[in-house]
Amino acid sequence: MKLIHEAAQFLKLARKSLRRGEATREPLTILRFEWRGDTVECDWLIRAASLAERERTVQPAMEPQTQQAFRDALDLRQLVFESFPAVMQARLRMFRSNRNHQLELLMVGQVNRLDQSFEREPLLMTRARLSGFQFVLSDGVFVGPISTQVKEAP
Repeated sequence: MKLIHEAAQFLKLARKSLRRGEATREPLTILRFEWRGDTVECDWLIRAASLAERERTVQPAMEPQTQQAFRDALDLRQLVFESFPAVMQARLRMFRSNRNHQLELLMVGQVNRLDQSFEREPLLMTRARLSGFQFVLSDGVFVGPISTQVKEAP
């Protein structure tokens, strides 16, 4: 029962601390969470761009959404390792829902608790890459699904 309580506390904390992003007021939606001993897997949806951003042309509206996605990925990584002291690795995946309401994988990270070399990097995109996330961008926008473009970590 203690394990269920700890997992529920993580989800509650994630929901509270990631309720609103800097670029959007949309909440973060966690699709799946799995905790097995010293590993965690967590899947989430990229936050929708704010209404003001969506009213602009498509390209500039996506850049703040991309930056928010990097913040969310790094924040989730930190939250996992703070919430589960025994967890050494986490597999974090970010999806978006396409026009057919199917999920497209945009970013995957096989992240490690001991890897802290990225923390001093000022650029969010570079921090995400250095911390273990893989993704494909074109003009500041995620290109997906990445499964055909970037080799996913096992």
